[in-house]
Amino acid sequence: MRKSERLFKLVTLLQGRRTAITAQTLADALGVTMRTVYRDIQALVLSGVPIDGEAGVGYRLRKGFDLPPLMFQSEEVTALLVGSRMVQAWTDSELALAAKQAETKILAALTPQMLIDVSRLPYRIPNFSRAENEVHGILRKACEARQKITITYRDMKEHQSSRTLSPFGLFGWGDHWTLLAWCEKRDDYRNFRLDRIQSITLLAQHYSHHPQRNLEHYLTQVVGVEDKQKPA
Repeated sequence: MRKSERLFKLVTLLQGRRTAITAQTLADALGVTMRTVYRDIQALVLSGVPIDGEAGVGYRLRKGFDLPPLMFQSEEVTALLVGSRMVQAWTDSELALAAKQAETKILAALTPQMLIDVSRLPYRIPNFSRAENEVHGILRKACEARQKITITYRDMKEHQSSRTLSPFGLFGWGDHWTLLAWCEKRDDYRNFRLDRIQSITLLAQHYSHHPQRNLEHYLTQVVGVEDKQKPA
């Protein structure tokens, strides 16, 4: 966690409390040492954040101080929280933790009435721990790093094969995930269901960007749809 993120989370933790919170509790929540908490508190005080501390009691954010508000509309909050909980339920443990931390920040920025509305949301996303979730984490990182992989794969006819792939992206279909990759065996794009992958080996080799072998090219030129989720 970068220092800027840690300082923001520290203020968020203090902001959500009516009573003082000890340095040890803060350290446990942030996953750092008490010495780091002391340094971070000092940095915040020097930057103008009004934090009061008392030996043996803890730290408290002075009444009246607030972070600049995030102006969310009600439906924006619903969309963010539903998305966060889907990530927590259907992806890997690291991404799930990041979504949970983001949700904490979102909730800290809401008005009292919006918090009441959130408690009444009708959405429930069952969280079933599956081996596929951890496979998701390995493949996600391989896509991000452009790292080649070898998989053992069982297709719908129960045929098993070994494939060397350049992984491009993950597609969520509601009840399952698929990996889009360039398959060296077929010399073409192929999609692989995560729940049919028997094993994964990360290779030392990385692949370079190819204008006709990537996620956007597959969607726009092969499938023929606009890549609406491409970053602006």
